[in-house]
Amino acid sequence: MMMIREFYAEDYYFEDGIKKVIVKDKNQLPSLKQFRYWYNKEYTVQESTIARQGRKKYEKDFRSVLGSSTAEAIGPGSRYQIDATVGDVYLISRYNPDWIIGRPIIYFVVDVFSRMIVGLNIGLEGPSWSGAMMALANVVTDKQRFCHEHGIDIAKELWPVEHLPDVLLGDRGELEGMNADHLVAAFNIQVENAAPYRADWKGIVEKQFDTIQRKVKPFLPGYIDKDFRERGARDYRLDAKLTIEQFTQLIIKQIIYYNTKHYLRDYVRDEDMIRDDVQPTPLNLWNWGIRNRSGKLRYFPEETVKLHLLPRGQATVTYRGIKFKGMYYSCERALKESWFPTARQKGSWRVSISYDPRNMSFVYLINEDLYSFSTCHLLEHQKRYEGKTLDEIQYLLGYEKLQRSQSEHQQLQKEVDFISDAEALIKSATKEADQGQSKVISKSQKTKSIREHRKDERESRQDDEAFLLGNRKNTSSPSAVIPFNTKESDNDERYARPSIKARGLWHKSGEDSNE
Repeated sequence: MMMIREFYAEDYYFEDGIKKVIVKDKNQLPSLKQFRYWYNKEYTVQESTIARQGRKKYEKDFRSVLGSSTAEAIGPGSRYQIDATVGDVYLISRYNPDWIIGRPIIYFVVDVFSRMIVGLNIGLEGPSWSGAMMALANVVTDKQRFCHEHGIDIAKELWPVEHLPDVLLGDRGELEGMNADHLVAAFNIQVENAAPYRADWKGIVEKQFDTIQRKVKPFLPGYIDKDFRERGARDYRLDAKLTIEQFTQLIIKQIIYYNTKHYLRDYVRDEDMIRDDVQPTPLNLWNWGIRNRSGKLRYFPEETVKLHLLPRGQATVTYRGIKFKGMYYSCERALKESWFPTARQKGSWRVSISYDPRNMSFVYLINEDLYSFSTCHLLEHQKRYEGKTLDEIQYLLGYEKLQRSQSEHQQLQKEVDFISDAEALIKSATKEADQGQSKVISKSQKTKSIREHRKDERESRQDDEAFLLGNRKNTSSPSAVIPFNTKESDNDERYARPSIKARGLWHKSGEDSNE
C-alpha cells in the first residue's frame, strides 16, 4: 500500500487543505504475487528478518545454528557454563507458613562436555555475584557431604565433582569486574562473558532449567502456569507449601536423577565414544571423559576457593587495630609481628582482605602466597557488630552519624546558654565580692594567711557536708539533757578495752608483783 502510494501516483489534489493521491489505473499496478517475487529476489530472509526484528533478536532466535558447544570441550572441566533463573514456584517462610517469600533464584553450573550439573545454589538473592559466588563454591564442595547436610545420603560415585574448570562462561553481570579477576589471578581460570542479549551462547545451562523444573511441575504446589497474571487466572502464590530448604532438597534429588539417568537424545557422540559404546548420560560421559579425556580439571581446597570468591577490600592497620568499614579487628599474625605498636610509632598502612558481607564477625587477611590466610576477629569492644551483615552495620553507623550531626546544633545551643549563665553568675559574684572586700588591706596581707583561712573554711563546711541519716522531723526542738550515772560509768570503764599504753603499764606492774 505504501509502495503504491509512493511510486504509482498519477496525480494529486487537495481536499480540505489535505494533499491526496490519485492512484494509476488497475492494469498499471503490480499484483501482490509480483510484489513478493521481486521482494524475495531483492532481499534475503536474513536481511528482512533483521530489518523487522533487529540484529539482537535475530542472532538469538532466528540465526542458523551450524556448530555445537560440545566441540569446544575436549573433556570434563574444559568448559563450565553458569547461569541463573527465577524459579517457577512460590515458597513460604520456614518461620511462619503464612508468610509467602516469593520465588527462589536458581543458579546452575554445567560441564559442557558431559552435561553434568557440577554446582548449584538456591537462594533469595537476585542474580548477582553473591548467588554466583555460592554456586561456584558449591562446585568445589564434596557433594556427598553437601547432600548429607540437606538430609540426603548418596554414594560419592553418584556425584563425583569437586573441581574447577579451565574456562568459565557466564553472564556479563556476575562475572564482570574485580571479583572475577580474583579467580583468574588465583586459579588461572579463563573467564568469558556472553554478549548482551545472547543467552543462546549458554544454551546448555539454559536448557537445564527447563529440564529440571519440568519434571517437578505436575506435583509441585505453588508452581506458576502459563496463564499466571491473566485476568481470571488462579493466584498460584496462595498455593505455596514448600520452604526454600524443602525446595532445595527436591532440586538436589532431581539433579541426582538427571546426572545419573537422563538420556541425552541430542548429544552427538564422537568415534571414540561410539567404539566404547558410551551411553549418553551425564555421569557416564563424565566418567568416560575422566578416563580418556582428562587433564583440564583443577582441584583446590574448598576454603581456598571460598577465600578468593569473597569480595575484597582494603583495611588499614592502626595502633587501635585493623580498621575496616568502621570496625576494628585483630589476628594472631598482627600480634606476633607487632603491627599495632609499629603503626603507632611509624604510621598506618593498608592491607588486602577478604570479607563475607553476610557476617562481619571475621575478615580474612590474605597472605603473600595467595593460598593461605589469617582469620581476623572483632576486638572485644566491637562485639556489637558480631553476627551482623555489612548492610546492618552500615545502617547503624549511618544512623549514629546522623544522630551526631543532629545533636551538634543542640549541643552548640547548650554551650551558648552555658556561657550566658556563667557570665551572669560571675558578674553577680564579682559585684558581691567588690562590695564586701576591704579597700585598705594590702595585697601581702590578703595572701599571707591563705592556709589559716582555708582551714577555717574547711571546718565551717564540715557541718554542711556531714551526712544526717534517719527521720529528722524534730531537729529544731531543743534536745533533752540526760544526766550520767557516775557509778554506772565507772562500772562501764572496767569493761572497756584498755589502750596499748595502759596494757603496757599493767603488764609491768604484774611483773613487779611476781618478783
